[in-house]
Amino acid sequence: MRQLLQYLRTSIILSLVCLVLTWSLPAQAANQINPKLEQQVLQIIREHPEVLIESVQTYQQQQQDKLKQARQVFLQDFNINPQAVIGDSPTAGSPQAKTVLVEFSDFQCPYCAEAHKTLKQLLAKHQNDLTLVYKHFPLTPIHAEAMPAAQAAWAANQQGKFWEYEDALFTNQKQLGEVLYLDIAKKLNLDLEKFKSDRLIANTAIEQDIQLAKKLGIAGTPFFVINSPNFSGAVQLSEIEGKLSDTSKLGNNVH
Repeated sequence: MRQLLQYLRTSIILSLVCLVLTWSLPAQAANQINPKLEQQVLQIIREHPEVLIESVQTYQQQQQDKLKQARQVFLQDFNINPQAVIGDSPTAGSPQAKTVLVEFSDFQCPYCAEAHKTLKQLLAKHQNDLTLVYKHFPLTPIHAEAMPAAQAAWAANQQGKFWEYEDALFTNQKQLGEVLYLDIAKKLNLDLEKFKSDRLIANTAIEQDIQLAKKLGIAGTPFFVINSPNFSGAVQLSEIEGKLSDTSKLGNNVH
């Protein structure tokens, strides 16, 4: 019986793969597939739905294990060499701080705009205790201006004005668009020719941030990862100040 179920499980997976490939092909190619294959798959599913469910659960578990491993590797690298994780990303706060907070954000995300206000207050209060790192994660399927805004912010960073530009984008989030991008650049006295040309080459750097976010299984924004003497991992915005306070107490105890 076990061998039969294993055979059925394998048959289902292979057959489903075949069906997926068939459905993704052009109509002319799909019509050349033997229709008996689809009937066989449906028959197996009807007679043994538990095998399909088990196969899906196994696949999901494998994906979760893969994600967990990727996050563990990231956190190990973050602990050993945070600068490698920071890379060329914009930073604010103290470069010597023991606590590094990485933010994955989207300029068109309303939750990110709210988080921006909280982070400004947090930095003002803990500017000597925290290094804030900005990573781009534009949610392009739902936010049409997320990528253009990220490109503009990246270009501003090439002239040392990222945080001023970021602040203006979030403050004027409802007006995101080409007029705003150029208006902010002018108000910050950016070299407009350089700004325009840098926007055209911003995708490579932004894509690196996006790939990191996907590798970590990040599904939405804002998303935070913190590395401090007493904690390392994903953290909610509401928990960040508590982690900073714990680090400060730890530092006082050491002295």
